[in-house]
Amino acid sequence: MDALEIVRVRELDIAVRIWHPDAPKTLVAWHGLARHGGDFADLARELGPEWRILAPDTPGRGLSSWSLYPAHDYLYSHYMSVAVALLDHFKLASVAWVGTSMGGLLGMLLAAEPETASRIERLVLNDVGPELDPDGLAQLATYFAVPHRFCRLGDLEAELRQHYVGFGIDSDEAWRRMALGSARRLPDGSWTYHYDPRIGEQFVHDTPRDTWADWQAIDCPLMVVRGVESPLLRADSVAKMAKAQPGLISLEVPGCGHAPMLDRPSQVDPLRDFLTRPRETLRASSPGASEYNLWRRLLAWLKR
Repeated sequence: MDALEIVRVRELDIAVRIWHPDAPKTLVAWHGLARHGGDFADLARELGPEWRILAPDTPGRGLSSWSLYPAHDYLYSHYMSVAVALLDHFKLASVAWVGTSMGGLLGMLLAAEPETASRIERLVLNDVGPELDPDGLAQLATYFAVPHRFCRLGDLEAELRQHYVGFGIDSDEAWRRMALGSARRLPDGSWTYHYDPRIGEQFVHDTPRDTWADWQAIDCPLMVVRGVESPLLRADSVAKMAKAQPGLISLEVPGCGHAPMLDRPSQVDPLRDFLTRPRETLRASSPGASEYNLWRRLLAWLKR
């Protein structure tokens, strides 16, 4: 990264990793459940110096604060508040958003809510959507619900290679960089992951939503990236997403599961095309979505 900014949001420090800070165009890139903003270094390199990449570390991950109140702070509603505070801090009235897994769902919620929909100019979901395979989701929740401890850094890297095989990483150097960015030393000299082990409590405390209603409500241009071998986002789910949002642009990435790293031209070039194409050439919403959003905004106003 080229810069690091720490933004205070209520009682938490939120670390925002920045590439190309003086670039004319801005992209927010938000990571997955147990990752951090450093995952987007290769995306920043591939997109090039005309793009400023803002990649926050979600509370409890990376360089951001851990919460003393996980049941309150490790929730999508709080992440939405953090995201809006960051957009305000960087004076971004509307911005393109790329989100991997959890970060994609966060962008989807922001784009669906009447109060925040205008802040998302266009949205890329990386291997996530309004419908997720329950078995894949259960495996994810189970893995992050228990603490992980390794005697040696090499053991941690070996575990990363096994658990994140779906990322499609194909070089030893990239795995080593990932291990160095994912490790935290414990007081007894052993190693664990960088994140607060209580982030998994989100699966217990978060309030379920009608995510298909959220998906239907989105008006901005949409793109979904899916790993062909994804255990979380099925091909038939992407087909249903396209039916609800006919303007959806989709990309299938061979050799990847959950989730493509967006680290090479074959993945980034289609993403760049989506980000740079004039908005009017992208069919932004499904029939009736604007009217649906109008009713949602009216209901939100009546509830005040």
